[in-house]
Amino acid sequence: MSNRTSRRRFLKSSIAAGAGFWVAGRPSYAESRSPNDKLSIACVGIGGRGAGNVEGMMGENIIALCEVDEVRGNEMLKRLPDVAKFADYRVMFDKLHKQIDAVVVSTPDHMHAPITLAAIDLGKHVYCEKPLVRTVAEARRVAEATAEHKVVTQMGNGGNAQSGARRNVELLRAGVLGTIREVHSWSDRPGRIWQQALDRPVETPPVPPTLKWDLWLGVAPQRPYHPAYLPGKWRGWYDFGTGALGDMACHICNVAFWGLDLRDPTAIECECSEPYDETYPAWSKVKWEFPANAKRPGVRLYWYDGGKKPSPELVENRELPDNGMIVIGEKGTLFMPSADGAARVLIPEDKFKDLKKPPKTIPDSPGHHEEWIRNCKNGDLGLDYMSHFGRASVMTESLLLGALAIRVGKRIEWDAKKQKITNVPDANQYIDPPYRKGW
Repeated sequence: MSNRTSRRRFLKSSIAAGAGFWVAGRPSYAESRSPNDKLSIACVGIGGRGAGNVEGMMGENIIALCEVDEVRGNEMLKRLPDVAKFADYRVMFDKLHKQIDAVVVSTPDHMHAPITLAAIDLGKHVYCEKPLVRTVAEARRVAEATAEHKVVTQMGNGGNAQSGARRNVELLRAGVLGTIREVHSWSDRPGRIWQQALDRPVETPPVPPTLKWDLWLGVAPQRPYHPAYLPGKWRGWYDFGTGALGDMACHICNVAFWGLDLRDPTAIECECSEPYDETYPAWSKVKWEFPANAKRPGVRLYWYDGGKKPSPELVENRELPDNGMIVIGEKGTLFMPSADGAARVLIPEDKFKDLKKPPKTIPDSPGHHEEWIRNCKNGDLGLDYMSHFGRASVMTESLLLGALAIRVGKRIEWDAKKQKITNVPDANQYIDPPYRKGW
């Protein structure tokens, strides 16, 4: 059965969950857009990264805040005391869907797709934090819904707006490196920011009175509350997060996916530390095989995390930072020693010191949040330079196949048209796992 949330279904369930409304909050806005042409925005998830996204929307008309953890969302709840506040996004949509123009989603990974699809089904523009979704099937579902409803979307990989990243994409597209067959990318996650290689805790402490645990679980399978999962610790748990690949690869690998048009890998294999039933391993190495297209031959993409890195020999023994990417071409190498793809070292340096910059084909961004806001107002749906869901879903699907390969610990062969793993049938259970009953 499809996990896709229909408007009828989530509105029905929201009525049953009416206790999720924290503050009645009398809205003082009209159903149509305000005279100053500001977007009326609802923000779901307002702690951590969510606070930064709310900050990015402050120039617009924020009409609703939704957060299941009062402690986590305390800062924004205090800063915007007159805004309607909710704990359950379904109740928020039920009460305010006529007033909302756009929705910002900044929850843990497992709730990205349900909330995003509910908003899109209502015809709302959506900004969703990275990774776009938690499962491969959700990536397809979100892309299809976006195309069907023709809304403006953007995934929250902010480096996409960096001028340096856009210039690096132009460099790859211009063929400066010649034929490219190999890309290496890496991250210091996990370990430094959150832990993986964990077993489920056996203790069952009481749920804090400031946390609505059932709403935090959302579509995930039922389990007792434990502080091992939140805040910010959920990334390494299969039921809630997508590991280092979900957290960082959408930043680090964005230039390669964008500039080389990487999509629909045919095979993925991995090497990793000791496997665990419910969490990602302490470290992993992943390799994707992307088929040739009309503009380039096949490309191999490598990923390293948890302290693993490629050989420094690939960049003439330069020091490798905690996060970065290396694109190897027949005429030279592009070394991007940063997490956002904006930095650049061309190797060998002597060969490229007099390089004429490729034509500027991608416009500079007014800012990652501002780009989405402007396009919501202009109605520009799928511009090449935006990290819109049509493009973001393709990258996310490929990266999540890497996460799936880590989970099964085997080489997987992928049929993108059938959306099926052909050589390890049991692995297909992770493509579109069912949501918890009631969601």
